[in-house]
Amino acid sequence: MIEELSIEDTVLLSVEQLYDSSENIDLIAEFEANEKGKGLEYYLKQAAEHDENTGLARTYLVKDTVTRELVGYFSLRTGLITIQVKNDSFDSYPAIELSNFAVNVLYKKKHPEVEGLGKYIFRSFVMPLVYKIAKYVGVYSLYIYALPEEKLISHYKTMGFTRLPQSQEKFVQQHVKPKYDEGCIFMYQTI
Repeated sequence: MIEELSIEDTVLLSVEQLYDSSENIDLIAEFEANEKGKGLEYYLKQAAEHDENTGLARTYLVKDTVTRELVGYFSLRTGLITIQVKNDSFDSYPAIELSNFAVNVLYKKKHPEVEGLGKYIFRSFVMPLVYKIAKYVGVYSLYIYALPEEKLISHYKTMGFTRLPQSQEKFVQQHVKPKYDEGCIFMYQTI
């Protein structure tokens, strides 16, 4: 699946699955996350292949179609969210997890004129894919476990994610959140 879009008619970007091109393995080796996102870099380089092969997640690479550089990546997997419906009653809803999402720091350094890559990737590639999936299976929401940094949480809010009330967030922290997202903040948006 290759789709092409442009940022202000200057840089063309495309998205493809992890194994769509033989060059992708070499590109992954050159990916670098920001200092606080080293877990995202580790995932892409060490775990994405396993998750792809076992069907645990699908990883998509966003590439510059002119330079063939890796711009960023994201991974999607299915899941459930559990939210409070009234008083102490909780219910689960089908959802898609944006389990990994990062922009390549090396690409950003090399192309400082290109701004807003994360939002652009989210709006142009993540959400259209989520909507396409939602046409075929029941999906209530898209969710993410964000690093507990106010700047990042505010950034995700600008992309339509919200946090649960503190009491519900505590429930999710104790009962639902996977071990690999320890300490992260649950955020979601309805589809």
